[in-house]
Amino acid sequence: MKPYNIFFIMLLLFLPGSLQAGQATTFIDSSGTEISLAAQPRRVVSLVPSVTEMLLRIGADESVVGLTYHSLLPPEAAGKEIIGGFFSPDMDRVAALNPDIIFYAGLQKEVLPRFQGQVVLVNLSAKSIAEAFDHIELLGRIFNRQDEAAAIIAEEKRQLEVIEAKVAKIPVEKRKRVMRLMGRDKVMAPGDDSFQNDYIRAAGGIAPQFGINGNIIPVDLDQWRNFNPQVLYGCGDDRQTMTILNQPGWREVDAVKNNNIIFFPCALTCRAATHPGYFVSWLSARIYGSEFSEPGNFVLPEQVVSRRPLALDLDYIEAAEFIDSDIKDFRNKTVALHFTKPMTVVSTLEGQRTGITTVANHYFPPPSWGLGHKQGLGALRQNTQQVLGLAPESTAMLFTGANMDNLAVVRKSFKDMEVTALVTAGVQSNAVRMGADIGNFYEPEKSVKPKKPGTINILLMTNMKLSPRAMTRAIISATEGKTAALQDMDIRSSYSSALNQATGTGTDNIIVVEGSGVSIDSSGGHTKMGELMAQAVYEGVQQASHLQNGVVTGRSVFQRLKDRKISLFNISKRYGGQVALHRTLENLLLQDQYANFIQAIMAISDDYEKGLITNLSSVNVWCQAIAGGEFAIIDLHLPTVLNLGMNGLLAKASRQHDLAKSARHNDR
Repeated sequence: MKPYNIFFIMLLLFLPGSLQAGQATTFIDSSGTEISLAAQPRRVVSLVPSVTEMLLRIGADESVVGLTYHSLLPPEAAGKEIIGGFFSPDMDRVAALNPDIIFYAGLQKEVLPRFQGQVVLVNLSAKSIAEAFDHIELLGRIFNRQDEAAAIIAEEKRQLEVIEAKVAKIPVEKRKRVMRLMGRDKVMAPGDDSFQNDYIRAAGGIAPQFGINGNIIPVDLDQWRNFNPQVLYGCGDDRQTMTILNQPGWREVDAVKNNNIIFFPCALTCRAATHPGYFVSWLSARIYGSEFSEPGNFVLPEQVVSRRPLALDLDYIEAAEFIDSDIKDFRNKTVALHFTKPMTVVSTLEGQRTGITTVANHYFPPPSWGLGHKQGLGALRQNTQQVLGLAPESTAMLFTGANMDNLAVVRKSFKDMEVTALVTAGVQSNAVRMGADIGNFYEPEKSVKPKKPGTINILLMTNMKLSPRAMTRAIISATEGKTAALQDMDIRSSYSSALNQATGTGTDNIIVVEGSGVSIDSSGGHTKMGELMAQAVYEGVQQASHLQNGVVTGRSVFQRLKDRKISLFNISKRYGGQVALHRTLENLLLQDQYANFIQAIMAISDDYEKGLITNLSSVNVWCQAIAGGEFAIIDLHLPTVLNLGMNGLLAKASRQHDLAKSARHNDR
């Protein structure tokens, strides 16, 4: 175990217990400032996504009244007041929330002059995994959530210790040079003292040392060549924006030549918060996939580590449970339903099966994805069922990349009829619009395989006995309910996000259970059974998407733009503006008038692309009204209507920015 740093020593000195009424608590923050709290904060504004994540995960969400739009997860972030982005939060909106404490970052230069002496200001900026743990513990003490904080830290440390043991089996001479890739039109990297290099080292990689500290530093061509990274990883999935990697000199390093460039969710790569063990495990498994696949390199026994019951009131279910297991050294999670007698089921993964006594939905985590894909579905199923103690001939199982902790259980009823849906859903990396997006897996040639295991998985049960006809028809009713949920939430296709809503994720699966009781032969759209099935799935998909991805129907315009892969910074740059224009545009979208305008433009854009709207004259008039007059239209690389609407709003932002600049000039 690594020694605690100076920050944690200060915590031990100044924080002997949780913050109680009338008991002052003192600590040193990351800026070196001594902070004294006389009471637990009640109104918190967090301008730092990593701190926001910590606060919400330890259960202090009721105290958080404001956050930036960069904070999407945990799901408790939904519905909180947005006060702008991380780089330019709106100080007036922060003040309007009347906070008693503000968590801020050093680059947010407006915070100190505006609030110092009026509000408690705390800078928590972790430069290492150890400091991130210190911050979680500190917040646990401040908000009287010590047990929750300790549980988070213990689980992340457990994962880090597993990776440390796995990496120890890899000879030092085979360790790989790994670099976190930052920037767009030029190469940037974290400084030597960044937590991101701590991640690389914890994953068993060799991190660069350029002799410069800081969150982000420039990398010149000589440094790039001398380090010669073998693995590059970045935030998001837009490989095309890294145009510099196609240029001579830059493209000659091993990682680029071998196309060993990996992209992870930004919420993991860009912050040291509550998931360092999870991310390091994923990163390490991608760096050393071949080594981690070898059974001789496993460090944990493959076994069930815990079971806990799940309450389901169906007379043919003998027991329902969540099962945690270690498989190939990574923590897997399963929901399993055991029947009182053998039944028939219809599975979109395995077809119709008889003599089934257990149905299950199994989550294997991202570090396992490459390992599972290499062994194939058949071997994955056999290995998993063996570890769980389930008989292959009597078990029907689905596999998913959505965490079973985010399972939604929904029951719908009418008179004596009941339907129960167990749903897991991840909708932000693998969503497709069937009929519009391209499928690359051509089975006769065994070409490109689907990206991930089942993503929206559904176990569907009733308190009645479904005929074979009713079971197969149930698949259509459930699918229509799923698609309706995705469209009502405006979930976008991962492949054509600016143009299309998703209809599914491309790897969805369902098991319909025969059940027992009154015989039912119909489950279509005009039947009560079909209605209940669709309603249960509809609600389950929405709940599970919220739990897994933090997505809600009424999410902010910033998130909806992000869902379409529209960057406010990039379109401001294409428009010819600098950082100030981007900030003005961001501030406009904090106002309901302009946020609602863009959200309406999104809906019109979708209908225009479908051919449901053909005349845009009224849209042009509206855009001119928003802009404050006529404006030039610049190609922002967006669909027609979105391009028009964003040009109108950018023209408004530009005029507003010019007026503010003129006013400042006149004041002089």
